Amino acid sequence: MKAINTIRMGGADVLPLVEGGKGVSASNGASCGNWAAEGGIGTFSAVNADSYDAQGRIIPQEYHGKTRRERHEELVAYGIAGGIAQAREAYERSNGQGRVHANILWEMGGAERVARGMLEGAKGLINGITCGAGMPYRLADIAREYRVHIYPIVSSSRAFAALWKRAYSKASEWLGGVVYEDPWLAGGHNGLSNSENPRVPEDPFPRVLKLRQQMREFGLGDVPIIMAGGVWWLEEWQDWLDNPELGPIAFQFGTRPLVTRESPIPDAWKQRLLTLKPGDVSLQNFSPTGFYSSAVRNDFLRELEGRSHRQVAYTAQPIGEHSATYGVGPRKRPVYLVPADLEHVRQWEAEGHTEALRTPDDTLIFVTPETSRQIVADQIACMGCLSQCRFSNWAQHTDDHSNGKKADPRSFCIQKTLQEIGHGGDPEHNLMFAGHNAYRFAQDPFYSNGFIPTVKELVGRIMTGR
Repeated sequence: MKAINTIRMGGADVLPLVEGGKGVSASNGASCGNWAAEGGIGTFSAVNADSYDAQGRIIPQEYHGKTRRERHEELVAYGIAGGIAQAREAYERSNGQGRVHANILWEMGGAERVARGMLEGAKGLINGITCGAGMPYRLADIAREYRVHIYPIVSSSRAFAALWKRAYSKASEWLGGVVYEDPWLAGGHNGLSNSENPRVPEDPFPRVLKLRQQMREFGLGDVPIIMAGGVWWLEEWQDWLDNPELGPIAFQFGTRPLVTRESPIPDAWKQRLLTLKPGDVSLQNFSPTGFYSSAVRNDFLRELEGRSHRQVAYTAQPIGEHSATYGVGPRKRPVYLVPADLEHVRQWEAEGHTEALRTPDDTLIFVTPETSRQIVADQIACMGCLSQCRFSNWAQHTDDHSNGKKADPRSFCIQKTLQEIGHGGDPEHNLMFAGHNAYRFAQDPFYSNGFIPTVKELVGRIMTGR
């Protein structure tokens, strides 16, 4: 394996090894600080991060507001307090080595307010902001104001060009690097565009080369590109190292740091990752964000698949083939189905899926009464954790805080399930994000007999190779 040399990033010489920030409670100050202490870039998640009481216990994020707007204000306050708490822990554990970054999602509820509040309360502790899931134009303003480097996450050169031309060119000195996240291999939310086929992966090299060519046109030839998604062994990327076509390159590890002793995820989640097989991680479009996302195909995802499978189109009046009458809800208000679909409905009802729920697309899905009650309860309890949510129809930037559409029961409350799995909930019945290479835990002798390394041991393994 080629020697792994330091590169200049964000005003410092660091190893080209970046810990992926991930989402709710999947990376924190402990994992981040220890990664940075090894000379790389540690990244903690500032997405509804945990904060602590005087005894060091995690403060449960419970909501008491009567309205969604009131609960949204509670969510923002939790987010700011958690971001500050994780930044302080990361700084202390890093021993002044490497770099500490915070990861936010631009489409999370109150993203700009959380970022500003966190940076204000943790001045001097955070070196960079990594941000994806949307087009974070206003990060340029935040970078100038708080003097932190920014690391936008993109999946195409076109997305970066839009960011640069509209905003980042005005804060060019604070662009620390650009994260290219492979939309077919990375875990969590993926930046697939409408022109890309989610079932046909593309080779990342020509896409990253195109990004570098675009960056050179903007005078950014020396700004590092961070390759994210599908990275396991660096020797598999030797053609990328010291490649003059690509320029300075670093590598982001999102899934591998989940299975370390410092990782905050529960042991049951770690053990599940160690058993995955090829194909166990699926790319699906159930997320309330509207983005595709990659997660372990467990009972949680299978239940969502079932909802969409048990789906039929309806009309309010008999039109064309929609001639079969069906009564919806307690009052049995009539809608009209294709006769063949009504036969499917009767079969689903016989299996216990007796509740019909309307979707924004003039379809009905069929679920059990228990599932129906849970969907409605989760929609009512919405706290505005996203800027827009198709599951609850919340919208942050409208006068009535509605996106103007019916709430979509084919989706789910992402805040609820990520908080649950991150704090001890059953990995089989919650959303378990993971990259598509997670099956390699079971194939890698490093993890034989259930071995879980420290961050220091993992970084050492990455640096020395197989």
